[in-house]
Amino acid sequence: MTYEELAGMLDCSVATAREHAHVEQLDRKISRDGKKRAKLNAGLVAVFIARIKTMDLAIDQAVEELQHVHGLLEQADRPRRLTSWLGLRKAG
Repeated sequence: MTYEELAGMLDCSVATAREHAHVEQLDRKISRDGKKRAKLNAGLVAVFIARIKTMDLAIDQAVEELQHVHGLLEQADRPRRLTSWLGLRKAG
C-alpha cells in the first residue's frame, strides 16, 4: 500500500503514515511504478478489512435509500400515468 493510501486508511497525513510504517517496522519497497509501498501487518490488514466492510455497509444503505425514494416517486406518479393512460385531462 502506498503511503498515500495508508494515510487515507488511517486518516492521517502522508508524513504520519510514513512514520507509522517505520515505527511498525513494516516491510517497504519501491514498486515498478516508482512508488514506495509498505506491506501491511496483521493489525493493519484488520483495519483495512474493517474499512472495506464499512464502505460496503454505507453503499448498501445508500442503495436502499435510493430504492425507497424511487418507490415514493413511482407512487406519486401513478395517478398521473393512470389519467394519461385513460386519456383524461384535468379540468382547469
